[in-house]
Amino acid sequence: MSFGAIADDYDRLRPGPAPEAVGWLLPASPGVVVDLGAGTGLLSRAIAAVADHVIAVEPDGRMRAVLAGRSQGVQVLAGRGEAIPLPDTCADAVLVSSAWHWMDPDRAVPEIARVLRDDGRFGVIWTGRERTPWLRAGEWFGTGDGASRGRPHAADLATPRDRGVALPDPVLFRNIETRTFPFTRRMSIPDLVEWLTTYSRVITADEEVKAAGRARATAALTAQFPGVTELEVPMRSRCWRADRVPRS
Repeated sequence: MSFGAIADDYDRLRPGPAPEAVGWLLPASPGVVVDLGAGTGLLSRAIAAVADHVIAVEPDGRMRAVLAGRSQGVQVLAGRGEAIPLPDTCADAVLVSSAWHWMDPDRAVPEIARVLRDDGRFGVIWTGRERTPWLRAGEWFGTGDGASRGRPHAADLATPRDRGVALPDPVLFRNIETRTFPFTRRMSIPDLVEWLTTYSRVITADEEVKAAGRARATAALTAQFPGVTELEVPMRSRCWRADRVPRS
């Protein structure tokens, strides 16, 4: 629930998905699509461009407020992956963005299978930066050995780790596929630095730790790119998808 404290900045600074990734995740002619753990609606708004009806489910009221205010036409509900506030077989697709690693698969996967129609699509997407030698977020914002003193873990700020989807009941889904979509994101140095502060370990760190991290990051980037107003940050959307096995 730490993200709600910076909901406005989260929505402004976090990257949305690669457009091609959303099309790949969704089934043909999507009607009702659920964005589970929707946050401030970065994925919801991308889905709304191609789906008939989007339902965004998010547990944090502060995130929901930003989502509702900035996502015209999206239905917003309070809920979580382990308790989806929707009836059985109501959705053509259920997508989860970076929130997947916060959910309990043993409870969330059966819930997702419950609300999906037969052959409905379950998709997960992780959007983050590619490995690049000049973006050393873990170094700038702290190391693992300082975590006990309120410093963020380097691993939480490094290039996103490879992630997967554990299916506690594999007979519920079939046609499992994965794909990665690279893209670039243009950002000013100040926005890039602030983006690095939107991860949970930094949000919950001491204020002096955040200030020191901002100073280190700004100094390093300014020295590496003197006179540059915007940087092209290499990004990727890593995707996983599967189809609901028909109940009959």
